[in-house]
Amino acid sequence: MSPTHTRPRVLIVGAGLAGTATAIRLLRFARSPLEVVLLERRSDYRSAGVAYHRDGNPWDHVFNIQAGRMSVFREDVLDFVRWANREADRRDWPAPWDELEFVEQGPAPRRIFQDYLTDRLAEARRESCPGVVLVEMDGEAVDLDVRSGRVTLTVRQPAGVERGEEPTVLFADHVVLATGLELRDPPFAADVRAHPSFVRNPYSATGVRKLETLPPEATVAIVGSVLSAYDSAGLLLRQGHTGRIHLISKTGTMFRTYPSGHEHGVLQLPCPKALLEPYRNREEFLARVRSEWEAARSTILRERPDVDPAVIAERVAKAWEPHLPAAIERIPSAELRSLLDEFGTLIAALRVGAVEYTMAVIERAIRAADGPVKLVVGNVEGIRPTASGRLVVSVASSEEKRTVEADLVVSNVGRESDYSRVGQSLWRNLLRRGIAVPHERTGRGVEVDEHGTLLSPGGEPAGPISAVGVPREGDEIVRNGRTGAFAFNLAAIKNHSIAVAARVIELLELGEDSPPRVMARFRGHDSNSEEAARAGFEDAVSLEVRRLATRARNERERLDSRLDASIRSLGELPLLPAATPRNDRLMRAAVNRAAVERLTDVTVTPRQLRRHLGIANADDLED
Repeated sequence: MSPTHTRPRVLIVGAGLAGTATAIRLLRFARSPLEVVLLERRSDYRSAGVAYHRDGNPWDHVFNIQAGRMSVFREDVLDFVRWANREADRRDWPAPWDELEFVEQGPAPRRIFQDYLTDRLAEARRESCPGVVLVEMDGEAVDLDVRSGRVTLTVRQPAGVERGEEPTVLFADHVVLATGLELRDPPFAADVRAHPSFVRNPYSATGVRKLETLPPEATVAIVGSVLSAYDSAGLLLRQGHTGRIHLISKTGTMFRTYPSGHEHGVLQLPCPKALLEPYRNREEFLARVRSEWEAARSTILRERPDVDPAVIAERVAKAWEPHLPAAIERIPSAELRSLLDEFGTLIAALRVGAVEYTMAVIERAIRAADGPVKLVVGNVEGIRPTASGRLVVSVASSEEKRTVEADLVVSNVGRESDYSRVGQSLWRNLLRRGIAVPHERTGRGVEVDEHGTLLSPGGEPAGPISAVGVPREGDEIVRNGRTGAFAFNLAAIKNHSIAVAARVIELLELGEDSPPRVMARFRGHDSNSEEAARAGFEDAVSLEVRRLATRARNERERLDSRLDASIRSLGELPLLPAATPRNDRLMRAAVNRAAVERLTDVTVTPRQLRRHLGIANADDLED
């Protein structure tokens, strides 16, 4: 692909959930010719990634959260459930899924999400404006550079590697990095990485095959007690496993079961003011956290009897998010990293739970006196092979050291969040070139600005390069207070895809008319009371919200025409400097940013969002 192409090109690196969601938004948001290239190094990961691809997810692997929260569109909360019931091809589905009527609060197999994303991407391609095209390409991005405001990407083709061919160089006007989870080889497994009784990745075809073919009486050690560990244990139990299953957890944290009929909710709670006091030391800070936490729980128990006790922790954690950035700002970086490392699993368990389908089988097996699942609390120090072919896991806690001998050891530990240690060639080269910088405050992900643009070591935008999903974990924590696994899950990715796609389109449409100092004045415009009061502005924003949320091209074009007329009728915007000439494209950018902020508002639930924005439909009212 040469640099002489006639239409702008946006290249997305990674075609998993984050990359596919961003491609869908770009195809829907673009009003003029655009080429969207969706690059994926593994064809089986396309529209799925590691979390949802079919080969790594047997039918018993279900979403941790309810099916009604799995829509890829935040503004259309029931889209996934409607697709599963009305559009999905069930001819090859096994019982009971082949005849199940999916409901908002119920479970759904994780593997069907790949078909859902594939269908929604195909729909976005069909309904895109003339000249807007999607190119799906196989290959691994290994290097990237910025030259004269454009990006060159070096791609290694799978077939080319086998034939010894040189990598391909692609040119793009903007690159979106959606590279997903980065795996790390855990140090404790150094001696058994290639051992046939060790499963490094339980979401690989090889890992699933080992679990499915394991003798039912075999002893299993699963390192980690996070939700992915429950997938492995649940798979074994549902196929009749009777041998001992050891869940080895550093903290002993267990996740909770969502109550039947659970719906996502957002409560307004008082600001935990004690957390905003100066940071003195860990013990004193944790005491303040516990005190504020108990006060918040008591408030809910006293004032909101309708809230199930099982989700009070989730409600508190969510209500605190707007206040956490100010609290985090007071914590020294070294202490912040240490706190996140020590309490990350606990925070995730407070913030999210799992559906009964997953948890019921685990809880029965672990609570029974003679149940096959046992929780082992301690830190894994090492794993060594024995002459018999089994593996011995050494576990140390504050009270004792012990060993667990097993026929199979499954590792659910080892996600690499420190990008200075990531092994992928692309990220190594981005850091080497100074195009990306590891997140300084948290040591998780990379530095980005409020738009998701990569920052250089000097804190300036490194070029037309954005990130979505996992690479923004550290920024999500310090900027938005989103902690635990929630920092990079589906909810965050939905918002990233909207905001980044809109930002890319804005930059391509404005070009030289988008000086940073002028466009920076638009930030926070929809909360500016003077501007909000200006006649017509709110109507324009409402039209843009509906346009961004509309899937059918004809309806988007109709709304676009109305929006153009509305913008032409607007007067000068008071937020622009007096010397700035009237420019309808800048006006449109202001309207678009207001619409994006509203579509990505996390202070309300997706269903509340639809109603607030006036895009609720009959499906919402029925449920």
